[in-house]
Amino acid sequence: MATTDIKPPRERLIEAAVRLFSEDGIRATGIDRLLTEAGVAKMSLYKHFQSKDDLIVEALRRKDEQFRETFRAMVETRHDPRARLLGVFDAQERWFGHPGFRGCLFLNAAAELPEGGCPARRAIAEHKSWVHGQLRDLAREAGAGDGLADQLMLLFEGAIMRAYVTGDPTVAREARKAAGLLLDAESS
Repeated sequence: MATTDIKPPRERLIEAAVRLFSEDGIRATGIDRLLTEAGVAKMSLYKHFQSKDDLIVEALRRKDEQFRETFRAMVETRHDPRARLLGVFDAQERWFGHPGFRGCLFLNAAAELPEGGCPARRAIAEHKSWVHGQLRDLAREAGAGDGLADQLMLLFEGAIMRAYVTGDPTVAREARKAAGLLLDAESS
């Protein structure tokens, strides 16, 4: 009897949700498509999640975990504090250049789910708060004050949206240049 590498239904649902929500959007991805992509029955969905909203939250949490791992790995490749901070924008350019780049799942989700009481809004806010905290820590390491983090966050988010709208991955270079200028001004 051969062993199989088939993942449990819950895991397949989360993976399918992350992929489909990233590619097509949350509202455009119906339950039937999620079930088909995950290869599970509707009963499995409701065994693991009370609703599509619960699956959305879990998919956002999974994407957040993936983002954090990628972010930390990128930062760890650089030793100079300035290079660590500016490297964030180098990583963005690589991300923006990937085939199928569809912007940030969290920004897209915020646009699709504007209701204040929506459970996914907390996951979105937590993710963006973590990114802001990382930029703040990198700015501190590079000799800048906490106020720079707000400006860096605007550059970071703005580059994502501009790359998504224009399809031009090099917008990250402009964000990197601006971040360098802000860092220089803050450090002098």
